[in-house]
Amino acid sequence: MAQNTIILATRNAGKIRELAEPLAAHGLRVVGLDAFPDMPEVEETGATFEENALLKAEAAARHTGCVAVADDSGLEVDALEGRPGVFSARYADDWPALEGESRDGRNIRKLLHELEGVPAGRRSCRFVCCMAACKPDGTRLTVRGAWEGRILDAPRGDGGFGYDPVFWDGEGQCSAAELTREQKNARSHRGAALKALLAAWPAFYGQ
Repeated sequence: MAQNTIILATRNAGKIRELAEPLAAHGLRVVGLDAFPDMPEVEETGATFEENALLKAEAAARHTGCVAVADDSGLEVDALEGRPGVFSARYADDWPALEGESRDGRNIRKLLHELEGVPAGRRSCRFVCCMAACKPDGTRLTVRGAWEGRILDAPRGDGGFGYDPVFWDGEGQCSAAELTREQKNARSHRGAALKALLAAWPAFYGQ
């Protein structure tokens, strides 16, 4: 791998595209884990988003010998003491799925069930994204972005994914699933974390 290559510790093509363009402005080329089919999956055993992002970035840096970047994200609901948190993607895996129901749909169904009867003023929440960058020598950087909102009583909108249909964005006065991709990127937790990463990148990469 060329010296200016950064490994993005994911096989998600969308995430790779999202990071490739801004890092290209720093003269860097982004490569995903599809280029390393022998790289084993990393078990996300961390108790926080930061810990999980570091687990993935450190494993990728060790395996490839290149600087690696990883992220972990999810939803924190204040009335549920921060749940689902790091378990956001698999929150309702302990619930039986309804016929034709997606995993996202099941997660939303469980979330709304747990918030049943909770008034709008107590349904505050945030999407959180943590990004970690690691070098093969162990040097590391973590940044965090958040997007504040509240949980709706029922899904709205057909866009987005995950919990977007029940996440109310106060600035846009709509659900995250009703925002355009450009609007979402400008507001989102992942966009905020990416801005923080790019701001800290020259100092980190030049160490």
